[in-house]
Amino acid sequence: MISKYTTALAGAFCLLAAGACSDAEPGDGASADGDTQILLFSLATGWVHDSIPAGVEALTALGEREGYTVVNSEDPAIFNAEDLARFDAIIFLNSTTGNEVENEWLIGERRDALQDFVRAGKGIVGIHGASDSHYSWDWYGDMMGGYFESHPEGTPMGELSVVNSDHPATTHMDPVFSRTDEWYWIADFDPSVDLLVTLDPESIGEPAGADKPISWAQQFDGGRVFYTSMGHTIETYSDPVFLDHVAGGIAWVLTGTE
Repeated sequence: MISKYTTALAGAFCLLAAGACSDAEPGDGASADGDTQILLFSLATGWVHDSIPAGVEALTALGEREGYTVVNSEDPAIFNAEDLARFDAIIFLNSTTGNEVENEWLIGERRDALQDFVRAGKGIVGIHGASDSHYSWDWYGDMMGGYFESHPEGTPMGELSVVNSDHPATTHMDPVFSRTDEWYWIADFDPSVDLLVTLDPESIGEPAGADKPISWAQQFDGGRVFYTSMGHTIETYSDPVFLDHVAGGIAWVLTGTE
């Protein structure tokens, strides 16, 4: 399994060198070939994760493996009806703004474009810092299923449990497994979502209590959303378990099939 990802990542570098994974620019227009295209949006105006480049490379390779094209952008002007029309889903990769309204880039007509995209039945994937974003826009927080509130110190090894093993994002996972990451505590968490993975807080030295939500999926405002709060470290993006988790989430937001 690891060698599969090593091969895929190597393929990503070849694609980047050949220009097959281009950076999207506003005004590029709709795709002419009808292939599945996913916008990978990685602008961070809040906390900038040093894992973003590794995430872009890994998710580009994931697209090559799974048979869709991943197009990276950090230009918020791409959030307009014409440019979003070419995409079947959007991945928000550590796209933080923090709790500073002046850092928010989904404003005005860009908000309308994203809402119309979702309401047209398209897919959204949020990774880690995507929940640390746009606190002034309730619709965005509802789409993500909650907002980042805080995190324990460091990136400790935590014990995770799969809550729904029938979802495409979890079918490959052991019922209980451990991994390191920066673990988010989520505010305004929506209990109606399809909870997929939780964290035992005692396993990272935190007080005993209810398991913390880590990954979930939901039907939202006509579209489909998958979110995982994993994805802080560079090493995460070479972890086959994590990458298959995201691949399953992407597959679900594209098709809705379980």
